[in-house]
Amino acid sequence: MQFTMQHCNINITNLEESLAFYRKALGLSVVREHRAEDGSFVLCYLSDGVTPFELELTCLRDHPQPYNLGENESHICFAVEEYEKAHALHEEMGCICFENDAMGLYFIHDPDNYWIEIIPAK
Repeated sequence: MQFTMQHCNINITNLEESLAFYRKALGLSVVREHRAEDGSFVLCYLSDGVTPFELELTCLRDHPQPYNLGENESHICFAVEEYEKAHALHEEMGCICFENDAMGLYFIHDPDNYWIEIIPAK
């Protein structure tokens, strides 16, 4: 039996702010969306345009308060060819939240404080 990964979902509080962040910080774009007829939620699926994996952003109308992310130990990882250039962009954006030079990686956080690991492409 073969399972294949399709997407990862995170809940966000401000759709436009999150879309702008993911577009600028990681170059992701919306490939499809679903809006509830009653306006209670919006699902946006983001893609890097290279891999089949998608990030699903869920924005619930009746949940404007920040989500409790616990100790924030889970994360999504992105590899990038131009690591130094990416680091400079994220530094300019003010979204770097942790660096580990010994391991050659760093983390950024999105508007809802989800952590995203950035590593150099191999």
